Amino acid sequence: MDRFETFSLALFSISRCWSRIAGEEMKRYGLKGAHAFYLVTILRRDGELTAAKVSELCGRDKADISRAVSAMESLGLLTREGDNPYRARLKLTETGTAAALSIRETAASIVDRVGSDLTPEKREIFYEALAIVSANLEEYCEKGF
Repeated sequence: MDRFETFSLALFSISRCWSRIAGEEMKRYGLKGAHAFYLVTILRRDGELTAAKVSELCGRDKADISRAVSAMESLGLLTREGDNPYRARLKLTETGTAAALSIRETAASIVDRVGSDLTPEKREIFYEALAIVSANLEEYCEKGF
């Protein structure tokens, strides 16, 4: 296989598997896998983020985030602090914090397990390379093809 095919297949495989794992984690809350990413993102800066900022950080459209926030709010995972639903600060409830911590713990465990064949040096190089490729692809896509 050429580099493009190897790169593309690896990304698709990682994304597909990660979506399945996140989906399984979120089943107990009646949510989708994408909600796992939103919860962990909110946890990182609990009480500071708005739905607009979550949309920006997660690279998702506003409508998707609005629906997700409403769903998580109705399940008691988070509350909104402010009048404007989209500009209100998002604060995790005790249940939401527990869910986000569980997701983060599960993710860390899985990443450790699937990366166990890598030496610490290779792991560091891998993450540095991944960050560079991701940033360069973002820049390329923003500038246009």
